Amino acid sequence: MSSSNQTISEVSDLSKSEIRIDLNRTIAPVDTRIYSGFIEHLGRCIYGGVVDYDNEDKTKINEKGYRVDVLEAIQELEMPVIRWPGGNFVSNYHWEDGIGPLNERKIRPELAWSSDKKKFEEPNSFGTDEFLQYCEDNQFEPYLCLNMGTGTLQEALAWVEYCNGDGNTYYANLRRKNGRDKPWNVKYWGLGNEMWGEWQICARSKEDYANLAFEWAKAIKVLDQKVQLISCGCTGYNAEWDYHIIMKLAKIVDFHSIHIYTSSSDYYKNVTSTAAAEQAIQITSKLIDLATINYPATSTSVDGKIIEKPPIKICFDEWNVWDPVRADGSIGCEEQYTLSDALAVGSWLNVFIRQCQSLGMCNIAQLVNVIAPIMSKPDGLFLQTTYHPLKLFCKYMKNGDSLNLHVKTPLYKGPTGNDWDKNLEWATITDKKITMLDTSAILKTDTDKTTIYLAVVNRSLDQDSKTKILFNEESGSIKEIYKWEVYHDDVKATNTYDKPDVVGIVEEKVEVSGTEYKVELEFKKHSFTLVKLVLE
Repeated sequence: MSSSNQTISEVSDLSKSEIRIDLNRTIAPVDTRIYSGFIEHLGRCIYGGVVDYDNEDKTKINEKGYRVDVLEAIQELEMPVIRWPGGNFVSNYHWEDGIGPLNERKIRPELAWSSDKKKFEEPNSFGTDEFLQYCEDNQFEPYLCLNMGTGTLQEALAWVEYCNGDGNTYYANLRRKNGRDKPWNVKYWGLGNEMWGEWQICARSKEDYANLAFEWAKAIKVLDQKVQLISCGCTGYNAEWDYHIIMKLAKIVDFHSIHIYTSSSDYYKNVTSTAAAEQAIQITSKLIDLATINYPATSTSVDGKIIEKPPIKICFDEWNVWDPVRADGSIGCEEQYTLSDALAVGSWLNVFIRQCQSLGMCNIAQLVNVIAPIMSKPDGLFLQTTYHPLKLFCKYMKNGDSLNLHVKTPLYKGPTGNDWDKNLEWATITDKKITMLDTSAILKTDTDKTTIYLAVVNRSLDQDSKTKILFNEESGSIKEIYKWEVYHDDVKATNTYDKPDVVGIVEEKVEVSGTEYKVELEFKKHSFTLVKLVLE
């Protein structure tokens, strides 16, 4: 049985589980941009999270207002790209409100997250230059999302000119007047956010959005040919929207975005609902393949030259575990994550490794305080359970090739579902190839050794798994094994400000035993484990 870039053989019990690793069965290089982030003007993500201008404890912030402890936690994740300013927020965001002297900036009503329960205002004290300076100071590549709700093409072109212009033009000179002489050279630009959704300010039909986005893309690429554009996709399951947008824009954009969140109060539904994301990637990838057949991978530049344009990649620029009932916008989407949620995040990231041939970027939503792995308050922070598998993937599961594994494992055949979007429930119900051991692996090869990183989520609620790890004999001898484990007896265990270390990472060096090309490792019930195997 073949599924999700792995070969799966069903066995009756976890005691019979095996993971066979063939170093010749590579899928594709892993793009480090799949470990990117997202910050939005929502709740306490920006103000009180990324920056904390009003914090009375000046040891918590630097001279630019950055929360230093939050920044250190973000830097530990080694994220290459950060998306900003939204999200739903962007569809009524006018970037010129957030530039220039702070005392001249306009305070605006915030429409995306205001409701009958609570009204919000946007002070615009963290604007374009502040965000781009934050990225430059900390080696993040910025990704700006354009306002295709209440915004105009003229406004979008002005923003690109302000950020990237190097001539003697109005907005380039305005940037210089505001203290930045050289261009910011922003590469990634999103053509709106969730324009298909009725909750979006000025939502559009697929026809209207496709036609408008094409004209915006055409004009932006005349202004700056070096930018890379991201079209606004749906969840991957709205085939009418995604098909129409991809077919219209594939010849001019560089990425197509999709958004999915998963969650459930039921343990097994929670840790298996990531199957919906995997199918979404597969569906969207096939739509891109179809568009590539219709539009060969070449395009004509403004000076008439034919240049190579690679097929577009998927930009999964919003993903996470999110229960919108438990953490809605009126309370700033502040979610308390459990060990179960950490395992779901581990499975999300396994999906990205297995499907890496289709992915150009993935952005966890969001980084601080808002459905986030990092929670802060004026006097400190704590790292949520979900931070730990994310950190392990970001640090180790990169700079290598994804491997197509052969896994012997029981299959999960119970009920599935997703509390975030009931319309996605069918996607997981119809897929019965959901494994009890959820796995991915990457291969790194040096001149004198080969290193395999193997990520395993044991989804079983009550059964440990002693699993055989087997290599082909020609792969070399296993010389070293290290394990990093995220586990707690209680799947509902959480970290808090008062008890920040209830769930963490336990590191272990494993004694090598057995034959040279196979080993047996234990993966605890309801746990996430990263294994490093060094072969020579």
